[in-house]
Formats: sequence, C-alpha cells, structure tokens
Amino acid sequence: MQKILRVMIIIAMLITAYLLILAWRDDYADAPAVDTVSKPAASVSADIPATTGAAGDIPVQTLPTDNSIVAAPSSNTSLITVTTDRYDIKINPEGGDIEYAALKQYDATLDSDEPFVLLESNSNRIYVAQSGLIGQDGIDTAEGRANYSHTANNYVMEEGQQTLSVPLTYQKDGVTITKTFTFTQDKYPIDVSYQIQNASTAAWQGQMFAQLKRDDSKDPGMSDKGALSMATYLGGAWGTPDDPYNKLKFKDFSEQLAVTSDEGWVGIVQHYFVSAWTPENFTGKFFSRETGNDYFIGFNSQPVNVAPNKQVTLNATLYSGPKVQSELKDVAVGLNQTVDYGLLWPISKILFAILDGIHKVLGNWGWSIIVLTILVKIALMWFSNKSYYSMAKMRALAPRLAALKEEHGDDRMKMSQEMMGIYKEEKVNPMAGCLPILMQMPIFLALYWVLVESVELRHAPWILWIQDLSAMDPWFILPLLMGASMFIQQQLNPQPADPMQAKVMKFLPIIFTAFMLFFPAGLVLYWTVNNLFSMTQQYIVNKKVEEEQKRRTVKVLS
Repeated sequence: MQKILRVMIIIAMLITAYLLILAWRDDYADAPAVDTVSKPAASVSADIPATTGAAGDIPVQTLPTDNSIVAAPSSNTSLITVTTDRYDIKINPEGGDIEYAALKQYDATLDSDEPFVLLESNSNRIYVAQSGLIGQDGIDTAEGRANYSHTANNYVMEEGQQTLSVPLTYQKDGVTITKTFTFTQDKYPIDVSYQIQNASTAAWQGQMFAQLKRDDSKDPGMSDKGALSMATYLGGAWGTPDDPYNKLKFKDFSEQLAVTSDEGWVGIVQHYFVSAWTPENFTGKFFSRETGNDYFIGFNSQPVNVAPNKQVTLNATLYSGPKVQSELKDVAVGLNQTVDYGLLWPISKILFAILDGIHKVLGNWGWSIIVLTILVKIALMWFSNKSYYSMAKMRALAPRLAALKEEHGDDRMKMSQEMMGIYKEEKVNPMAGCLPILMQMPIFLALYWVLVESVELRHAPWILWIQDLSAMDPWFILPLLMGASMFIQQQLNPQPADPMQAKVMKFLPIIFTAFMLFFPAGLVLYWTVNNLFSMTQQYIVNKKVEEEQKRRTVKVLS
C-alpha cells in the first residue's frame, strides 16, 4: 500500500508539470515564425476585403474606371496624433486607419519609462486597425484608399474632458462621408462611425468593413519575460452571443472564417493584450484571410443604400488594450474570455476574485498570494489533517512494519495481510496521504493560469529582487527555497521501504526545482509558502501522534 501511495504522489506531481508544459505548447507551437528582416510594404489591394457574396446578399465590389473617384494617395502623409489619458494614437488620414497605439498606463518593459506599444506600422512590425467603405460606391478600393481631410493634426484630451472626437471628411459628387473616432475618458473602447450624407441625385450603395492586420512578428508582450519563459497564445479569436469564445490560429486564417452576427466580435489576442472590432448597429459578416506574411481578421456590414438627400450612420467599436475582464465584458459577450484560464477556468476565476479582493486591501500582489495560500490551506485543513495523521501513524508504525518484513521475508501475500491488519487496528488509511497533493494540483494549475493570463499581475513587484511576479525569479532563489522545503517535508513523511522508490523520492525535489526555475515567481511563491505551512502542520501532527504512541506504550506497560 505504501508503494501505491508513493507512486500515486509521484505520478500526480509529474502529470501536473507535464500538463503545464502541454498547455502553453499547444497554443504557442503554431505561432508564426519571427521575421527578422524588413517587410516590404503590402499592396493596397491586399488590404481591402473582397465583397463577393452569395445570393445577392453581398454585392460584388466594383472597381472604378475613373481614377478620380478615389483621391490620389499622398506620398508624404503626416499622421494625426491623438493623446488621451489612456492612449497615444496615430491615425493615417489616407484610409483613416489607426497605425500606432501606445498604452500610457502600461510600461513597455519592467524598467522602462516608455509606454507599451500595441499597434504600430514600421519595417519591423505591422499591426494596425483598419476600417473603411467598400462595395459599389465605396471609397476604399483596390486602386487606393480614401484620403480624408482634417481640421487639425493634433488632438489632446484635456483634464476633465469626458470625450474627444476626431472627425475626418471625404467629399465627392455630392456625397459627404465623415469618419469620426470618439475617445472616452478612462475607457479603452474607441467608437468609430461613418456618417454618409447623400446630397446627390443618385442613390449611394456600399458597406463598411473593419479589420485587424498583423504580420508574423513575435509577441512584444513576451520580450521581457526571459528567453526560457513559457509563451502564451498569439493568434486570432472571435465570438458571438451563442458561441462566445473561439480561437483561430494564424495558420488557420486562410480557411476563411465565415460567421454572421450583430453582437459578435473579432480580434487578435496576445500576452496580456487584445485588439477587437465589434459591430454596433448592423449585422457583421466575419472573415479571415492570409496574404503573404500578413493576417487579416474582421467583418463586413451588409450593403447599405443611402437615398438622395438622406444620411445613414454606421458604427463599430474598437477595443485595443489590456485584457482586463471587468472592462472586456462590457464591450462584447465573450470578449472577457480572451483572459483564457483553460479547462480549470472556474477555479481560476474564483482564485483571481479572492486574490483581487485581498490586493485591494493589502496593495501588494506578493503578500496577497501569501494570504491566498493561507486561505487555501485553511479551506483544506480538515483533509490535510486526516492525511497528515495517517502519514504520522505510518511513520510511527515503521518499526513494526520493518519487523513484519523481517518475519515474513519473501511471502508478500502474508506480509500484505498482516500489514492490512495493522492498518485496520491502528485506523490508518495509507491512501489518505495522497489527498493534499491531489487536492492541491487543480489549485496549482488554476493559479498558474491566473498568474500567466492576468494583466493585473504584469510587472507586479513583491519585495527585494522579485520585481515581476508574472516572470521567473531572476536569481532562482524562490525555486531553490521551494526545493529545499520540499526536501525537508519529505523527511517528515514515512520513508518508502522499497530502495528504488526511496531514490526516486530523493530526486523528486530536484526535478521539481528544475521545473520551477522558469515558472512565474508568483506561482513558486505560492508553492513555497504552501510547503512551509504544510511542514508546520505536519510537524505538529507528528508530535501529537508521537505523544499518543508514548501514552499507549506507558498504558500497556503499566
């Protein structure tokens, strides 16, 4: 029975480590390779989604025969800069695309004063949020993008200002199109609207598209996590109210996503951050495609007809920011699930809610993890006491079991019968020793994803050398302490009689220390504190059992 107990503990711990490796590898193995050379500029036609549809629902995009229908692209277009409390934005008036977005509340790296850049377009990386009007009378075609006029080159949200609007205007043949970006104080969602005012004598027909364009460059959010840190999912995602969260890896973009929804969303997910488009007042037809090294995911609206002397407004929302669950859930159904906790998400959500509540009181994520560990230990104390009591009894019974082995020699059946008799007499359950490990494994795995996925813990310091609980310990001090605590805890347990098992158990702390070297420091902190409290609890139980055994011996002798 002891052999079974040891084997189960070893298997449980190794399976946990293996599952952690598989979990991140499955998402990351298919991520695009890093392109280290400068990328050639993509053609305009590659950026414009096709509008060929079935049954007349989506008209075939007609290319103009008169080049004057689309204003000639400017060869030296200056970008429009927008500054809010949360963003530094740059908009290209040619097409009206957001080609740069820096998040002012998040630093680029741990020791950097520069903001984290989520969207950008340069020779090293292309990741932009595009939108436009296509179709029969669309102003964005394969021959060029609309060149908008604008009244200012710089827009700044002043202190106390609730909203900031950035209008761009395009006029042709009596049709005035105003594309407006609306930024809201203390909010990441950006409203993008197209007001189509038709003062001509003919009807105007077209449709809106909104998409994210990204190349195959690496995730900049992982740049300061160390070369050996575990990477997280980088790729597309989409959701609808009926099917809230679906991943779409870059390698699958060419399969052409085809989903229709009026409340859905499409986006690109990376470590801690997400960009997503959501249609506001129309049904969007979701799409994805791959062009060379560029990946596109977005949606088209249904065709819109604007009669003479009428106007129509189309709206969409762009979220480009951190994966903060409380904010994402208000943007679109399922968008908050981009904080992907995996199969154990119910446990992860509970752990994060508790951890977040503790942090609001203590103001430090490291101490919050320690308090969470104590709360988990208290919640599992009854089970742990049962387990440690059985293990202490087995430790106390070790001399009797050794004598039993000497007495019966190679008669394993007789020895097992006698051993079970002793267990029954002493009311010991050898299998109870598995309970602490088996019950801790789901919590351990769930907390791992909380630390990896929750942007709130990004660059969160604890004390001294631990300045980022979401990254590995730079000096490997916590993993070594964890390994030492695991070794000491082993000494408090009954040692296996089988020599081979004993050797395996001695190497187990070394194996797990090696695993933990590259795990988030917050997770290693949890496991180390858990070990320390387990050691204390087990020591107290061992002393209690020893006292009981002494009293029984005295009683028998008297």
